[in-house]
Amino acid sequence: MLLRTRVFDLCPGRYRNLSELAQAMEISVSQVYRVQEGKRNINCRFIIGAIKAFPGCSFDDLFYFVPEVPVGNDSRAAVVGSVDF
Repeated sequence: MLLRTRVFDLCPGRYRNLSELAQAMEISVSQVYRVQEGKRNINCRFIIGAIKAFPGCSFDDLFYFVPEVPVGNDSRAAVVGSVDF
């Protein structure tokens, strides 16, 4: 299973830009940007930061799981976007 986030859908009206969001999450803007672009996996720091930035939201409001999709002929699941703990 892959962990995805709704954080970027919840931003409008709360945070003007990724810089404000990153400040509220207490992580770097580059980490927030890379997660948004799918270039970085969601990790513990991102999860904790999202909970700080959206205190009225539950984990289920902020994150959801999707099934992994096999890549090409490889029977192993894709690891892009997987959770790093």
